[in-house]
Amino acid sequence: MEALYQYAWLIPVLPLAGAMLVGVGLLSFNKPTNRLRNVNSTFIVSLTGTVMVLSFALLWSQFHGHPTYTYMVEWAAAGDFHLSMGYTIDHLTALMLVIVTTVAFLVMIYTDGYMAHDPGYVRFYAYLSLFTSSMLGLVISPNLVQVYIFWELVGMCSYLLIGFWFDRKAAADACQKAFVTNRVGDFGLLLGILGLYWSTRSFEFDVIGERLQDLVQSGALSGTLAALFAILVFLGPVAKSAQFPLHVWLPDAMEGPTPISALIHAATMVAAGVFLIARMFPMFEGVPVSMTVIAWTGAFTAFLGATIAITQNDIKKGLAYSTMSQLGYMVMAMGVGAYGAGLFHLMTHAYFKAMLFLGSGSVIHSMESVVGHNPAYAQDMRMMGGLRKFMPLTSLTFLVGTLA
Repeated sequence: MEALYQYAWLIPVLPLAGAMLVGVGLLSFNKPTNRLRNVNSTFIVSLTGTVMVLSFALLWSQFHGHPTYTYMVEWAAAGDFHLSMGYTIDHLTALMLVIVTTVAFLVMIYTDGYMAHDPGYVRFYAYLSLFTSSMLGLVISPNLVQVYIFWELVGMCSYLLIGFWFDRKAAADACQKAFVTNRVGDFGLLLGILGLYWSTRSFEFDVIGERLQDLVQSGALSGTLAALFAILVFLGPVAKSAQFPLHVWLPDAMEGPTPISALIHAATMVAAGVFLIARMFPMFEGVPVSMTVIAWTGAFTAFLGATIAITQNDIKKGLAYSTMSQLGYMVMAMGVGAYGAGLFHLMTHAYFKAMLFLGSGSVIHSMESVVGHNPAYAQDMRMMGGLRKFMPLTSLTFLVGTLA
């Protein structure tokens, strides 16, 4: 079993290798690479499937009480400053790895049919693989510096995927809006990381939590400053997990193809924010003011998202606002100290929301054959009704997703 942990670094590396190989092929030999579309997609899906099996094995091992495994290598050093890189596998990492890989694997299989007639089919698979790799790298990161590197990569991939149909003005505007809005939160996160390093002299999650509490209790650091650093770190999840007031990018993210809507809203981008709160939970727990801010932000976002969702006519925007509401519940759970409840909801939401988005893609495809390829008509729920007679399988999946 120890060998399994020693090779856990392959989990983000395999999808990255797939994305790089296909990407180089597209840049260097565009026409032959596009002609071999089935070979490329099978290659990327196979790598993701392999990673998924590895993730399940790690979760099984953690479930049976394997201790936390951390592997570190010194990456940079200057005087007293030492920066290490590596990976850590614990219960939180193992759970997130399974969520990300299973949803990504199923989305990639679905993509084969959904994007079959799109000229950017191979490019889409390369982006999907890079996106998956970025999120997996974020999940196994052992310190805040590595988290920030992969955090930015996830943001870049979302920009590429939301703006996948860049010839549409709405999609081009939406990806810029998502990118800029997330930079606001990321700037806060960066300031928070620097502030925490200045006060605790460490980037390690556990060390930061312990030292920050000790510093506040001994009076070496004021409680106000500790709260400020914690809230600055929380700004990152506010943007990534579409919490008020940085939620404005989420509905516009619907301009991307439906498979990426499922991946962004279920397992990757929006889950990254809740994951970071969970990872930094020991630090937030020691700063009660930050927990109060997190809880109230989540509660207000849950109410705001739900009330906006019931006024929407566009099927994907309705689902997007419902995602915002569900994320509010997760953030609120973390804020009131219900760590287990927040993670449980993160896991269940990932699967049923991915199913609802993929089901909506099936409905949109069927509607296009009736009302044409204009999203304003194909995605309008007022145009739909009685589809259960024509799409019994899709209606069944929607029923399961709704009940969940």
